[in-house]
Amino acid sequence: MGSNSSRISDLPKNEYLKKLSGTESISENDPFWNQLLSFSFPAPTSSTELKLLEEATISVCKSLVENNPRTGNLCALIKVFLSRTKELKLSAECQNHIFIWQTNNALFIICCLLKVFICEMSEEELQLHFTYEEKSPGSYSSNSEDLLEELLCCLVQLITDIPLLDITYEISVEAISTMVVFLSCQLFHKEVLRQSISHKYLMQGPCLPYTSKLVKTLLYNFIRQEKPPPPGAHVFPQQSDGGGLLYGLASGVATGLWTVFTLGGVGSKAAASPELSSPLANQSLLLLLVLANLTDAPEAPNPYRQAIMSFKNTQDSSPFPSSIPHAFQINFNSLYTALCEQQTSDKATLLLYTLLHQNSNVRTYMLARTDMENLVLPILEILYHVEERNSHHVYMALIILLILTEDDGFNRSIHEVILKNITWYSERVLTEISLGSLLILVVIRTIQYNMTRTRDKYLHTNCLAALANMSAQFRSLHQYAAQRIISYTCRHLRRYVYVLDKLYFPHSHCSTLQHCFSALSDNGEELLSLTCSHILRSYASSLFSLLSKKHNKVLEQATQSLRSSLSSSDVPLPDYAQDLSVIEEVIRMMLEIINSCLTNSLHHNPNLVYALLYKRDLFEQFRTHPSFQDIMQNIDLVITFFSSRLLQAGAELSVERVLDIIKQGVVALPKDRLKKFPELKFKYVEEEQPEEFFIPYVWSLVYNSAVGLYWNPQDIQLFTMDSD
Repeated sequence: MGSNSSRISDLPKNEYLKKLSGTESISENDPFWNQLLSFSFPAPTSSTELKLLEEATISVCKSLVENNPRTGNLCALIKVFLSRTKELKLSAECQNHIFIWQTNNALFIICCLLKVFICEMSEEELQLHFTYEEKSPGSYSSNSEDLLEELLCCLVQLITDIPLLDITYEISVEAISTMVVFLSCQLFHKEVLRQSISHKYLMQGPCLPYTSKLVKTLLYNFIRQEKPPPPGAHVFPQQSDGGGLLYGLASGVATGLWTVFTLGGVGSKAAASPELSSPLANQSLLLLLVLANLTDAPEAPNPYRQAIMSFKNTQDSSPFPSSIPHAFQINFNSLYTALCEQQTSDKATLLLYTLLHQNSNVRTYMLARTDMENLVLPILEILYHVEERNSHHVYMALIILLILTEDDGFNRSIHEVILKNITWYSERVLTEISLGSLLILVVIRTIQYNMTRTRDKYLHTNCLAALANMSAQFRSLHQYAAQRIISYTCRHLRRYVYVLDKLYFPHSHCSTLQHCFSALSDNGEELLSLTCSHILRSYASSLFSLLSKKHNKVLEQATQSLRSSLSSSDVPLPDYAQDLSVIEEVIRMMLEIINSCLTNSLHHNPNLVYALLYKRDLFEQFRTHPSFQDIMQNIDLVITFFSSRLLQAGAELSVERVLDIIKQGVVALPKDRLKKFPELKFKYVEEEQPEEFFIPYVWSLVYNSAVGLYWNPQDIQLFTMDSD
């Protein structure tokens, strides 16, 4: 770009870029390259400027695409860069700022050109531009040197081998960004790519031996969160002759690459993230996630995923099994700390999920930590602010909780961690609560939000599974957590009766019951519980009697009757009819969770018994329900037993007195009277072809948060763009 470029808008008219993309072949030894690579212009500071840079690059690229088959200038530029990288390590040691600055500028130009080339042509066409033979201009040969693979390997070596200093920070970021661009062909395909040239180069050949080193380097870049050197830290004297080199800021073009640009949301909505402090960590994490989610090659599994699955703690001195390829060690304490601190970003949450799910060494280490609240609290805060997060981020946070709750030790220990003043929880002032009780509150709130807003079955199923996994180890539940378990169940019990009423008797359903439900607030607090209980006492038994005859057949007939009453066969069933099976599933699971707690840890949870007794009128109506009779046995037994003891104690009992009676009664209740059920245990299993979910998700993160990379949203095929 040379000394004449000072603004992005000047790039299409720049004489050096015109020559690069023109019809004249340029030897790799030509002094032209020193002039081209000595540029400095104000860095892009907004998505608008990044878009301008993209548009300026496209105009140059179109000319280069047309002329390069005859000139080979792209190959010459890459060879100039490759020759310079051989001296890069020595230049870093010798503090040769100018050499590193120009090398970075070469890589910046290559990255910009590559990005447009990859968007505009197939991989096969791209490869032809990289296999130009200088000896025979305009011809291609399968035997010619493949600069594409050589460039990719050079980038891997640059990332892993060049020491991270102030003067090399920028080129390290640029090398990682260029690797992301290399793999970005996925963005322009609707289907997940199973095979590609870039995948092949990374999974075999000269790049393969660097697998573990690359993964380790990217992980440590994320862990260390190295900040960029301050802009203008290295200033050179400017030469006076206009045709010579321009010695400007060593930061050159890429100063602006140190600023994150959020370019719109993908999925539900873009997650709010703090100001980016480490572009190197950001780009490293994105590249790591892209590599980890490459599809397996036909003849070999993804080596980067293998490396992520098998690395161990530096404190672990046991030898690696010979069957594990690409193994390495990393400091787990540093990794844990970084993961705890970075959970506000989707990327870090996805990395945490990946490690917990795929690396048993990491999972075992984390579950043994005595400060799990540092990891769990940020995850709970993601779920608590569900309306502000995109759906994928919420899914990952929830699945992390599900994986953690598979461990009984975790389920016990979280009730021993006492937290004070959880400021982000706004429904109620929580001056002191256990981590376990807080987890219950947040998960129930998430289910509730989902049932009333997003209505995603996958989400509520996983929420209930996490609660079920914990239920046998519930300990000393906070009174508010116990109340929310019972009140949330009651809300669905009432809703269930209301839906049944509308389904079986669509023209004569109980108007009072409908009024009760129209008055229920979105956050699930029962405003008219006494009225509902009164109605249920006289009404629910007749509905359940009808159900007990032939539940499924009656339900099917009622549904058909309702459908036939609709004016058109194309009109879908009302929400309440579609919801019935979902509500029944939620009720069943909540009753099983309550039953599991009563059966396994009744003596530890007087607050749950208290909340259950407070709502006993409603629960008593469901003892005859055909779908819940079995699970209601223990709940009904507990209600009957403690109700009789309260009756014996007299009327006008204080809360404290009721709790005392419950604590005394727990000791007197014969445990053999409670029916044993199979332990509630759910295990997270990835669905078949998980790449169909994860690859679009990872690339949406790249699109939204990659530093200094812009793609035209109209070109993106892999995922749909938000309208907002």
